[in-house]
Amino acid sequence: MSRAELAERIERSWDEPDRIDGEAVEEAIGLLDRGEVRVAEPDGDGWRVNDWAKKAVLLYFKVRDLETTEVGPFEYHDRLPLKRGYEETGVRVVPPATARYGAYLSPDVVLMPSYVNIGAWIGPGTMVDTWATVGSCAQVGRRVHLSGGVGIGGVLEPPQASPVIIEDDAFIGSRAIVVEGVRVGAGAVLGAGVVLTASTVIVDVTGAKAVESKGVIPPRSVVIPGYRPKAFPAGKYGVPCALVIGQRKASTDVKTSLNEALREFGVAV
Repeated sequence: MSRAELAERIERSWDEPDRIDGEAVEEAIGLLDRGEVRVAEPDGDGWRVNDWAKKAVLLYFKVRDLETTEVGPFEYHDRLPLKRGYEETGVRVVPPATARYGAYLSPDVVLMPSYVNIGAWIGPGTMVDTWATVGSCAQVGRRVHLSGGVGIGGVLEPPQASPVIIEDDAFIGSRAIVVEGVRVGAGAVLGAGVVLTASTVIVDVTGAKAVESKGVIPPRSVVIPGYRPKAFPAGKYGVPCALVIGQRKASTDVKTSLNEALREFGVAV
């Protein structure tokens, strides 16, 4: 069926939950699994959310029953199957890494022992390091490095909400957390332990005067954890924020550019 017809059938199922079109839902999830549809995709300087695809993910939980899956000595009991066919798609998966069916992994992706949830999209050459998690519908670009223990949050509801987006060539340091639809621009470097939520204040301290924003890390920014004072009835305390302390230099050699950024700004990763 055409993309427009599929989207219409998913929308109808969403509006009439007692009459879910299981065939349309299964087809939509298959398209997500093969990367032929994305929950969100680049649109000029921004991103467009295909909310019908997110609705298909939510509906998929309703049309599936719990079933037991055995993988060697491991047993799982879940509604969703595991992703398969890694050899054919050129993806390296190190035991016991897990990806759910409906997540797309591009060629040359490497999954160390980690977890990727349904609806996620991961670009070519990206490394998902040990105990990192990529949440439902998160979009992770090309040549990204998600260091050990990184948490990329999932966003399913509301369907029109933007998922977490990590753009091409970004480096996310150990134990960093990015949730609630935050977008990390291309080539940005997040130091170890940076926490970004929709309400986290991002403070650019590279100029004579601090500039505050929320929700988006500009491309090639070098970011570290910070604290800013906030008054409460019981006194003044430090509240976490993210500090933009510099810019990663543009370079055709991405690895050289990254190493220079880490040396210049002393960022822990």
